[in-house]
Amino acid sequence: MAAMSFCHVSLRSPELSSVTSNHRTSAAFPSTTRSFSVSAAALPETSSAPSEQPVIELEFLGPKSGDAVNRAKAISGEKLLRDIMLDNKIELYAIYGKLMNCGGGGSCGTCIVEIIDGKDLLNERTNTELRYLKKKPDSWRLACQTIVGNKENSGKVVVQRLPQRK
Repeated sequence: MAAMSFCHVSLRSPELSSVTSNHRTSAAFPSTTRSFSVSAAALPETSSAPSEQPVIELEFLGPKSGDAVNRAKAISGEKLLRDIMLDNKIELYAIYGKLMNCGGGGSCGTCIVEIIDGKDLLNERTNTELRYLKKKPDSWRLACQTIVGNKENSGKVVVQRLPQRK
């Protein structure tokens, strides 16, 4: 059942003053208080059963074999790989990229990752990726151009961070 709320509001007239040729005149109005209540109509209760949205599980491998594996989850089709990595504080950029990245605009090529598994759960390479990655393996992607999922699929994607350091 929806809650109803009531509030008490006081209205007071402000003091009025005016300046007329070096003389100041004030007109004070008596203070009055008026009360009224405001009520909200009760809204019908709706079913709060959450609709299941497909989830993509992501696993991020470090550039060296002994590096820790980071994990994250994302709702399918809602975020770019770059945003997921930054939101989860997963290292994306090499030193140069940390200083000189374009902020996700697809104009620098510093957010390169390699998709080890789950390539079919991502969008196709964009024209920007085709331009920046034309001499790179097909498994390499720009994180700022890679949409994780398509709002209908779910599964697991394994991402190699900083593949150029492997």
